[in-house]
Amino acid sequence: QVQLVESGGGLVQPGGSLRLSCAASGFTFSSYTASWYRQAPGKERELVAVISPNGGATNYADSVKDRFTISRDNAKNTVYLQMNSLKPEDTAVYYCNSATIATTGLLNYWGQGTQVTVSS
Repeated sequence: QVQLVESGGGLVQPGGSLRLSCAASGFTFSSYTASWYRQAPGKERELVAVISPNGGATNYADSVKDRFTISRDNAKNTVYLQMNSLKPEDTAVYYCNSATIATTGLLNYWGQGTQVTVSS
């Protein structure tokens, strides 16, 4: 059974930090690109950061560049998002995603989401 389980969300003051984790199971995580998305109330889901299967390449949304860091530990089947210098506009539900192109087409898995609230 494929599962992506996020953790680490919560309430933090502006300027603070949080580290999100996403534990994968039921598929070969090390063969998949991993990403973090977020969705704020009334807004569309947006890509925050993405990391290649071996961790050698990363990319970020301009709004989080130099503040957020995505990383992965394939031995633990886990992807992380370190979020520093948090702003109120970072408030959203954060979703973990893993995807790969298989011979049968796109394989795309989502976690259930974890709430991040940045407020004083």
